[in-house]
Formats: sequence, C-alpha cells, structure tokens
Amino acid sequence: MTIVEEKTAADPCAEAQRYLRPDGQDQYTISEVAEFTGMSAHTLRWYERIGLMPHVDRSHTGQRRFSNKDLDWLAFVGKLRLTGMPVADMVAYAEMLRAGDHTSRQRQALLEATRVDVVRRIAELQDTLSVLDSKISAYAGAGQAPERTA
Repeated sequence: MTIVEEKTAADPCAEAQRYLRPDGQDQYTISEVAEFTGMSAHTLRWYERIGLMPHVDRSHTGQRRFSNKDLDWLAFVGKLRLTGMPVADMVAYAEMLRAGDHTSRQRQALLEATRVDVVRRIAELQDTLSVLDSKISAYAGAGQAPERTA
C-alpha cells in the first residue's frame, strides 16, 4: 500500500495526500499506519498515550482505527521530529491546537523558534559539507590530503 503525495497550488509548503481510502471510508489499522508513516506501532501507541495524537477511533473490538486526518497529523508530527523539536514541545503544540484558535500566537511562536533552530542547524551542516568537500578535493588532487595537527 502506498500514499500518493502532491503539492497544492494554493500552499506550496503544504503536503496534500491522497490515501487509498476516501474520507468516510478511511479506517486504517495500526500496522497500516506504521507502514505509511515509518513509525512503529509502539511509537504510535505512545504518541496516543502522551497526548500527541488526538483521539483515535476504536473498532467494536477495541482496535485503533486511524483516519486520513490522523495520517495528515502524523505526517506533520514526523516533520516536527525531523526538526529536532523535543517531544514535550510537540505535545504542548498539540494541546494548544486542541485548546482552540486563541492559542494561535503561541503555536506560531513555537514554530518560529523551531524554525530558527533548523536554520542554525542547516548552516552548521553546510559548513560541515564545505569542509568535507575541501578534504575530498584535496584527496582527488594530490592523492593524499594534508592533515591538520592543531
């Protein structure tokens, strides 16, 4: 099973996703969601337990049934994980979101602070890449790179 991704014209940063099942018929098992997201079933259960996941529906036998909306949220959570945002901050964001529109400024501030951290980390990685490229060029040009001893 796969998810097909497409960018929306109105918001090039947003990721609209079409799933295998249309809204209203979108009941995914935890193993399907684990496959879609790359998150383990244990992680998904933990996210629900700590309040990072909104209420997940259950079948009549008590099994979790995730919706397309849940998959969209988990895709966003996955992006937050990639930023290095602490789980406590992700939970705080989720709680603010559930609290309503009056928290929009706080949510914006949290995302802006995270963005600053990401930009700083990208700059560090670009600097590191430059050092690696220089070292690789030295190996390619001289057959052996001069080593620094400082």
